[in-house]
Amino acid sequence: MTDLVLAIAHHLSVFTLAGLLLAEIALLRPDLSPQRIRQLGAIDSAYGAVAVLIIVVGVLRVIFGDKGADYYLHNSAFLIKMSLFALVFALELKPMITLIKWRSKLANKETIDLSVAPSLARLSYIELILLIPIVFMAAAMARGVLY
Repeated sequence: MTDLVLAIAHHLSVFTLAGLLLAEIALLRPDLSPQRIRQLGAIDSAYGAVAVLIIVVGVLRVIFGDKGADYYLHNSAFLIKMSLFALVFALELKPMITLIKWRSKLANKETIDLSVAPSLARLSYIELILLIPIVFMAAAMARGVLY
């Protein structure tokens, strides 16, 4: 039962992450209002929290899941999946840092350069696209492909 609960939590977290990325993409425009910048900040904070949740639940699955740590750590699909997740995280660094700076500038009533918004949206879009091969690797891993 533990494995099932962890699997459900893991999947729901990944779907939530995808939804947050879609929200970021939809809002990142060069004509952002202060209210939209605050919304983006909240979305990005939620994104970070969900990413941490994905990692924590994933680690719990490796440790307490039915397959055991040895299965995951020797499965190439799992290692590819983790590499892709690390790439998604690396791509998120620029949007995350930019949004933190924007919120700080907004709080200090400083000018914000919004011209980078479309490039941040493109990075978020790439992150979203990378979730597709992550799902493929998860399905392969669950079936012992590349083990």
